[in-house]
Amino acid sequence: MDYKIIADSSVDVLNLKTVPCEIAPLKIISSEKEYTDNSELNVAQMVEELKAYSGRTTTSCPAVSDWLNCFGESKYVFCITLSSNISGSYNAASIAKQEYETEHPDRKVFVVNSLSAGPQLKLIAEKLEELILSGKEFDKICEEITEYQKRTKLIFMNESLINFANNGRVSKAAAKIAGILGIRIIGRASEDGVLELLEKARGEKKGISAILKHLKEFGYKNGKVRIAHCFNKPLAELFETVLKSEYGAKDVEIFQTGGLCSFYIEKGGVILSFEI
Repeated sequence: MDYKIIADSSVDVLNLKTVPCEIAPLKIISSEKEYTDNSELNVAQMVEELKAYSGRTTTSCPAVSDWLNCFGESKYVFCITLSSNISGSYNAASIAKQEYETEHPDRKVFVVNSLSAGPQLKLIAEKLEELILSGKEFDKICEEITEYQKRTKLIFMNESLINFANNGRVSKAAAKIAGILGIRIIGRASEDGVLELLEKARGEKKGISAILKHLKEFGYKNGKVRIAHCFNKPLAELFETVLKSEYGAKDVEIFQTGGLCSFYIEKGGVILSFEI
């Protein structure tokens, strides 16, 4: 097939059935260790090690060479990246696109800025596969996937914000709130592609109610939902049950977060991406 879909590793899982696909890994870095977010990473071990680590942590996006390696010899390539406002992944993929198209004038690359993270990239990848299989031309697919991206949203619930704070994403004061007396932090990917905190809720039950309230505000009806969890499958399954019973959702998929999303969402957290 002439087409290929590539996402950075914040996608967590990329299991397309027909169109060739590949993941470009990010890295999670502390002063003690560097974790490459690929299939060989022991995510559970990383989560526990970082939980015990008190120093500053950072993340590193795929290099331009990583993207180019993923392109291979494909004629038409679609790259899906973390929001350009929280990572350099989009910029690196864009540079790789320029180099690839310069070297191969007969080939095309389109880079999708997800303005989000995690399962929202998975929704975009699945839609790309659908558009490719429908036989649409490359330029038409670019137009439609840009519009589709605007109809996908992300909301998350964290039990801890330690890594957000250590990586400079939230203040130390905000991080201290999470985890105290069962406080859950509810957040979303904003229209500008920034992860922002919406509210706090005491206990899992109130956290679920808060997320369901925001789903309604965002305009969710019964579209696709992808739920990523960081070692909290029972909570993800509870969301699935509620979405099916209250909204009639028919296409819900649950999966474990990979390295990058586990780093940010931390143990016990969940991320929901959905179509509106």
